[in-house]
Amino acid sequence: MGSTWAQPLLCGYYGEHNLGDDALLEALLLQLPAGVQPWVTAADQALVEKRFQLRSCNRHSLLAVLAALGRCDALVFGGGSLLQDSTSFRSLLYYAALILTARLQGKPVLLWGQGLGPLHRRRSRLLVRGLLPLVTGACWRDPDSAALAGRLGRRPRTTDGVGSDPVWGLPPQQWRGMGGAIVVSWRTTPLLKEGQWRLLLGALSALAKSSDRAVIWLPFHAGQDVDLFGKLERADLMPAALKQRSEVVECGSVTEAMAVFSSAGLVLAMRLHALILGALAGAPVAALSYDPKVAAAAAGLACPCLALNQPLPEAAELADIWHEVLDVPPDPQHLRSLAQAAAVHRRLLRAAVAP
Repeated sequence: MGSTWAQPLLCGYYGEHNLGDDALLEALLLQLPAGVQPWVTAADQALVEKRFQLRSCNRHSLLAVLAALGRCDALVFGGGSLLQDSTSFRSLLYYAALILTARLQGKPVLLWGQGLGPLHRRRSRLLVRGLLPLVTGACWRDPDSAALAGRLGRRPRTTDGVGSDPVWGLPPQQWRGMGGAIVVSWRTTPLLKEGQWRLLLGALSALAKSSDRAVIWLPFHAGQDVDLFGKLERADLMPAALKQRSEVVECGSVTEAMAVFSSAGLVLAMRLHALILGALAGAPVAALSYDPKVAAAAAGLACPCLALNQPLPEAAELADIWHEVLDVPPDPQHLRSLAQAAAVHRRLLRAAVAP
């Protein structure tokens, strides 16, 4: 598979003001072999270029991305789940166009740390079935994605592999949060109606009161999460006692978010990468799963996890569940195992540029 290339195009949801996507880009850049100078697709190009010192192209313009691909010598899908049709079938066509163009130009295509699916439409499955044989190398972030690729006809290459989410490859931090605040990284979801929100907020309020903790609301996605606290307050769902203990803290970078997490007595995460970064910061964590990927990460950590598509416990029971892990950081062995599993993604990149 080896082919000497030094200027890949890294394709992902970068520059979308989502700390999870920023974390994926940081992990990918750390794993690139020395001397590689990538281009990246970005929504907010100025932000990405300033923060990461990279060249970028407008990810919302297929023509701009194709032009950048013409200047590059490889295409790398960098983390997340790009080959899926939950966003839209049009989105899947966008990524298909990039793969086909790269291969027609004789350039390698790598799926790095990818999730695969969901593929709800028959035409989506047929399209991906045709694309997977064109991919030079793939490493999947979870066994389900690898299994789906197999069912769609992907014959594993020698460099293919299955690991954990690539963000587990970021350096861990020193936890200093004994007695610290409860940090909440929640999002809106159709799975939570007014009654469920009242239950969650009641449990959070009870936990904060019984442990005498401040509550920090950390929006992970600037566009989707930043006004969640205000929405809950305007909907008259926020207990007065919880409001008094609460503060919204917006972080502009992964480094800032991990600093907040490392000082937390507990991180309550709905966002996948908030859960991962919280654990990497050494903080106690508990998950609320709106998506199987969150539940899978929580299982790897052996931390409490509530499935939001199932009936929730009563508020008092829920507060007790969270109280049991307050100031109890995750088992270091789980963190080491997840980091070791993420190393498969680095091996794919190294094999790709081997002479």
